[in-house]
Amino acid sequence: MAMLEVRDLEVYYGVIQAIKGISFDVDQGEIVALIGANGAGKSSTLRSIVGLVRPEGGSIQFEGTELAGLPTDQIVSKGITLVPEGRRVFSDLTVLENLKIGAYMRKDSLDEDLNWVHDLFPRLKERSWQLAGTLSGGEQQMLAIGRALMCEPRLLMLDEPSLGLAPNIVLQIFDLIESINKQGTTILLIEQNANMAMSISHRAYVMETGAIAMHGDAGELANDPRVKKAYLGNK
Repeated sequence: MAMLEVRDLEVYYGVIQAIKGISFDVDQGEIVALIGANGAGKSSTLRSIVGLVRPEGGSIQFEGTELAGLPTDQIVSKGITLVPEGRRVFSDLTVLENLKIGAYMRKDSLDEDLNWVHDLFPRLKERSWQLAGTLSGGEQQMLAIGRALMCEPRLLMLDEPSLGLAPNIVLQIFDLIESINKQGTTILLIEQNANMAMSISHRAYVMETGAIAMHGDAGELANDPRVKKAYLGNK
C-alpha cells in the first residue's frame, strides 16, 4: 500500500473545475514531483490533500485513512504538513517563535526536533531571536521548512520552494530537501524549476489543465522529448 493514495480527485472553484479526476500515489521514502505550467492545478492538489480546499469528488487516503472532508488540524495530526508557496512566515515573531508555532499541536518535548532543525539550518539557530520578517528570502524559506518539520511530518509537501530565490540559494534548498528525505521524511514537491525537481525526485507526474498528462520515473521523464521541450527548456 502506498503512503498516500489519491484517486479520482475533483476540485472546483465555483463552476470552474480546477482538478479533473486525477489519481496518483506517493510511496514511503520517496520524493515525488508534480510539475506543470502555472494554473495546471498543482497547488490546488496539495491544498486539497491538507484540507485547505474541500474536494467535490474522489478519495485521499493517507496510510489507509480517508482524509477527504477532515479539517486541516486533524490531517496535520496524522503526519502531513504543507510548506506553502511564498513561505508565509510570521514576520513579527522571532525565528524561534515561528519554529515553536510549527509544533503547536504537540504535548511532548521539542528539544530533539529543535536540535535537528538547527542542525539542518544552522543559520536559524544563529538568528533565533531575530524577527522573521527581517530574514532574507532564502532564510525565510529555511524557516518555513523548519517550522513544518517541527510538526514531525511523515509526509512533507512543498509548494514552489525555489520561488524568488537566487540560484546559489536554490541549490542549498534542494540539497536540504534531499537530506531531509534521506533522514526518513517522504516528500511531495511542486516546483516550477522542473530541472531541479526532476534531479532529486524518484518519480514525477506532469499536470496539464487539471489532469495528469504523463507520469513515471523522474529520470526517464526528464529525457522524454515532450517534457524536455515543454518544461526543461530543451529541444
